[in-house]
Amino acid sequence: MHTSTTKGLALLIALCTTFGGTDALAEATADWPHFGGDISDTKYSSLDQINAKTIDRLKVIWRAPALDPAVLTENPKLRPSNNYRNAPLVVDGVLYMSNQIGQVEARNPGSGELIWRQSNAVGESTPRRASASRAITLWGSGDAARIVSIRGAYLYLLVAKTGAVVTDFGDNGRVDLREDPKTVFTWNAPAPIVVNDVIVVGGQPIATGTGDINKASLAGDVRGYDAHTGEHLWTFHTIPREGEPGVETWENESWRQGGKTKVWSAFSADEELGYVYLPLSAPSNDYYGVARPGDNLYSDSVVALDARTGKKIWHFQTVHHDLWDYDLPTPPMLADIKVNGKLRKAAIQVTKMGYVFAFDRATGESLFPIIETPVAASTMPGEKASPTQPIPVKPKPFDRQGMNADQLIDFTPELRAEAVKIMNRYVHGPMYTAPSVAGGADGKLGTLYLPGWVGGANWTGAALDPQTGVIYVPSVTVPWIGRDNYRRPAEDKLYLDGPQGLPLVKPPYGRITAIDMNSGEHLWMVPNGDGPRDHPLLKDLDLPPLGQAGRAAPLLTKSFLFLGEGSAVGISMPKFSGGNMFRAYDKQTGEVVWEADLGAGTTSPPISYMFEGKQYILVSVGGINHPAELVAMSID
Repeated sequence: MHTSTTKGLALLIALCTTFGGTDALAEATADWPHFGGDISDTKYSSLDQINAKTIDRLKVIWRAPALDPAVLTENPKLRPSNNYRNAPLVVDGVLYMSNQIGQVEARNPGSGELIWRQSNAVGESTPRRASASRAITLWGSGDAARIVSIRGAYLYLLVAKTGAVVTDFGDNGRVDLREDPKTVFTWNAPAPIVVNDVIVVGGQPIATGTGDINKASLAGDVRGYDAHTGEHLWTFHTIPREGEPGVETWENESWRQGGKTKVWSAFSADEELGYVYLPLSAPSNDYYGVARPGDNLYSDSVVALDARTGKKIWHFQTVHHDLWDYDLPTPPMLADIKVNGKLRKAAIQVTKMGYVFAFDRATGESLFPIIETPVAASTMPGEKASPTQPIPVKPKPFDRQGMNADQLIDFTPELRAEAVKIMNRYVHGPMYTAPSVAGGADGKLGTLYLPGWVGGANWTGAALDPQTGVIYVPSVTVPWIGRDNYRRPAEDKLYLDGPQGLPLVKPPYGRITAIDMNSGEHLWMVPNGDGPRDHPLLKDLDLPPLGQAGRAAPLLTKSFLFLGEGSAVGISMPKFSGGNMFRAYDKQTGEVVWEADLGAGTTSPPISYMFEGKQYILVSVGGINHPAELVAMSID
């Protein structure tokens, strides 16, 4: 491993002085050993070769396809997705990644050249539409370093130096994650994590023949496996079973049909405590809860487990009886911060709703008050919405909430009048207004709600500076439609266009918010990108940047916040989403200090690492007609 710079060590010493020497999260390192930079998911690197004096020299050094070209030669009918969402790892001078079909590849981090690629298991073929994992995991070091990954229905353990399977792990190097022959294992990239030699796995087994993940008959239980042998150690039931605490929150024994309530993104962990933190999803189905009355634990909950035993330490449910698909899309960020002058071990959870929840990661105690607040009842026949929802007093929301006339586009009186007409076709109201019947007696087309189920924040998460306790949250502002017939033709969108095809609400449509978690106060907010200000109806109005609703992931360094614009190739992307620009923002003010056109929108979280004495920024890009590729930048 390369050593940190003298400047980085000085910063670390200053940090330890400030925070009592307990926070190792900001330790200068040449590597990027975890999906979120560190096991605490801060997305932070203390490397500082790219700084205010050198940023003008930052440029693209190399580009490489996100799949070894030999795979396409070997499989000419293969159709890999351009929505490539993997964040590579860089450790001891090697870059490890999940390629576009989920195989692990090792590459040279200074050129992108292939070192090795994972082979198919015996009898395994290359599926035509396989996809990348958002993350893989490194366990161990040196000759004993291992890569942990999930591909298809299997958990793999590979030798990091060669890519060979570790034959004494599981069944010849892999563990079958299907619970029995009557199920399959489906997942949206639940990155495994290793905590004190235990591999923790999310995802969801689905009963064969259901054909619909939202009506799955099996819950997304979280499981622990011995990292040495692959032995199954424990299972945590994300939907409690008979006799378990929380089962009473599934009234009418609705826990028996269960479904979802899974980890579909990633985990974070505190290795010193031995705890792993679960961001759990909504229950099935996402928008209609008649068949599952009650609060439905542990859906939409942050859950802390003892990684050795799977025992629950604490939990907090952020949404009761979810009707909006407001699941937790990203793991909590962990850092030691001062709240009211007292150093606290914090777990900071950003949400699709625009709220930030902050907890003591050891005890689950809330670091700022949370108030159970009355919300409106549902008008859906048979629906029993929760009468209250938990609202944090601090920080204030980082994105707009609720639908009313004050939210609507108002660039011109004509556009505003048309926006009012569009909004009034739908039920609308404050935050947590429930979905409604489309085409009912009131003539409404359903419920218009904001933020929509894409957020607020989404799987791209936020970044946390462990030196200052400031978080940087990218978010989007797009209304969504909640109604009873949520399973509709593909051409019938869930999001709603506004007048003349413009957005329905005021800008910014994508933003970045800086929040001091020591005080809970907002520091600044800026739009992310230009948005539709060049639209024919707007181009003569001389508007400032309007932001765009792409899903962009942040990278935080000692000097800058790096952020792209997302890509239109992503899932459920509204109009005017994504863009080709990649930018460096001043962390103190939000001012853009550098930008570059990468030729396509960013699809993965950026990372930073040092290789042969040079700091790199690496991000993946892709578009509807632009193949997925890795783009590496450094100073010349």
